[in-house]
Amino acid sequence: MRYIASLLSITILLLAPFYGQIEIALNNLTDPSTVDYKLFWDLRVPRVIVAFFAGGLLGLGGLIFQSLFKNPMGTPYTLGVASGSTLGVAFAIIFGYTSLVSLFGFVGALFTVIILFGITARLKSYESNSLLLVGIALSFFYSASLMILFYLSDESQSFEIVRFTMGSVDVVGMGETLPIVLASFGLLGMALWYRGELRLLLTSNDNAFLKGVEVKRVNTILLLVVSISTGVCVSITGPIGFVGLIIPHIIKIFYKQSADRLIAPIFFYSGVFLVLSDLIARNLGTNSDVPIGIITSFVGGPFFVYLIVRKKQ
Repeated sequence: MRYIASLLSITILLLAPFYGQIEIALNNLTDPSTVDYKLFWDLRVPRVIVAFFAGGLLGLGGLIFQSLFKNPMGTPYTLGVASGSTLGVAFAIIFGYTSLVSLFGFVGALFTVIILFGITARLKSYESNSLLLVGIALSFFYSASLMILFYLSDESQSFEIVRFTMGSVDVVGMGETLPIVLASFGLLGMALWYRGELRLLLTSNDNAFLKGVEVKRVNTILLLVVSISTGVCVSITGPIGFVGLIIPHIIKIFYKQSADRLIAPIFFYSGVFLVLSDLIARNLGTNSDVPIGIITSFVGGPFFVYLIVRKKQ
């Protein structure tokens, strides 16, 4: 079963750039002077790369947050980083800095991380519950601020902001893929480095402490890395929902292994899931690509309800 799933996933990754509403002649892919060449290498291939690494980053971030917070509903957006990034993007759009949208998004996410850990440091506590509550409070504040910006914006600006919140992996050129690729490898490397600690933390903080884990330090490092890498991702793709929630749980069902052994599978299949979602989004026959966040929400919404029911049972 796993072999078939892996083979099918690799096939999806390899074929995804070739499918779209506009057909591409294969013999033009080596001729830089053709439109097909530019469409394939400047649009479709970068899009697949961004989708794969963004999906992998979000899925792995979900696994880490679920492990650290001991909460099956944990996602990379739990601490309000996505809301901070969205607010930063809204500022850029409304005040005319449209060429710096991604930068403003990342600054918004980074500002959130600084506030988050600054407040909890003043409380002399890095406990996960304190972080979670501060993150929720920040999300409410950002939502209110975003509503004010909506009120001040004109129709075209409001549309741009809403479109960003729906998520997209529509990039141009390989240059835009680099930040997400680097952030993904950084998170993956850190998760593998702390995989033993992650396995122990999943049981309980007390058990991990008795086994020699510096709980506060490891928690802080992992939360920081996930939050910053998520900020990089959201500043480029916008908030893409449910990837960090549903894929870790699906992989846990099929693999039935400890968290440290799920790092690579969750990263890989989360990436494939987002590539497949984008493939569906740009081949629905509409005049423009459907935002990828709509596709993931269609899948993730019912699964979220299933998780709630399962937890209650």
